[in-house]
Amino acid sequence: MADTRGKQSSQRRGFLFGRNITKSLSPLLHGTVFAELDLDWSYERVDTDDIDLVLRCLQDENLYGAAVTMPHKVAIMKHLDVLTEICRDVGACNTIFVTMEEGRRILCGTNTDVLGVKEAFYRNVSEPHKTFEDRPVMVIGSGGAARSAVYAAQKWMRATQIYLVNRDDLETQSLLAECEAAANGSILQHINNLNQADDLPTPGAIISCIPDFAPQTHGEKLVRDIMQVFLRRSDKGAILDMCYNPTPNTAISRIAKQEGWQVIAGTEMLIWQGLEQDTYWTGRPIEELPVQQVKTAIANRLALNLQTVVNE
Repeated sequence: MADTRGKQSSQRRGFLFGRNITKSLSPLLHGTVFAELDLDWSYERVDTDDIDLVLRCLQDENLYGAAVTMPHKVAIMKHLDVLTEICRDVGACNTIFVTMEEGRRILCGTNTDVLGVKEAFYRNVSEPHKTFEDRPVMVIGSGGAARSAVYAAQKWMRATQIYLVNRDDLETQSLLAECEAAANGSILQHINNLNQADDLPTPGAIISCIPDFAPQTHGEKLVRDIMQVFLRRSDKGAILDMCYNPTPNTAISRIAKQEGWQVIAGTEMLIWQGLEQDTYWTGRPIEELPVQQVKTAIANRLALNLQTVVNE
């Protein structure tokens, strides 16, 4: 990792690779960090599904790194020189950073989404040992975010079981198979009916990795019903809804709050995974990054976005 302290700021380039990234708050987050650190660094959206274009961008001699989102999180891995243990275990890369070895530039891949999930809980729940540790964790969804949630729950949150709830049974079975292959599946349990939920202990943490849409299909309605079985019980916990745009005040968050659960905004996961990326790119620890300025910038932008939606 490059340490920028005490050095003259110079123009360097970073990228965000993915599709449908126009509304991403990632450029705002990293732009705020670079401005506060007085770094003349750019961070450019590259909205593409063309992996060859991604690889060409990575050859830029002024590259400091890149963020990677769908559909490239898995495809990019085989093109990198080094993968961190977390990246290999999760099976997805969301962060690329550059190191030097004997004068040769090395492209490294890691996954900071998992740290985002961990930090969202441990920085917002005052008594983790009473709230979610040594209890089950429920993960809603089956995509890349759900994979990161499963990893974080098992590695750091001391989950006794991990409940998987999703609208599509085939997608859930695929996630189970991948986790078992990576030795992360021993405590996973697929919940696909209300009777099953009735018989299981209440999770101490719920991590929702699905969009903020009203349930329409039978599978979507079943997911909501299973979640409410647990939310309505007397033993409460904390819930993280990763959806935050245009507002972190999602339907799931409102329901959970009404039932007495502690709600963690999805922006918390966004912020902590993004700041972790900046530790790789700048070489500075979290403690030296402008955390409060980033939180303020994100909150202000979301307030503006919500006002725009209301006025439309």
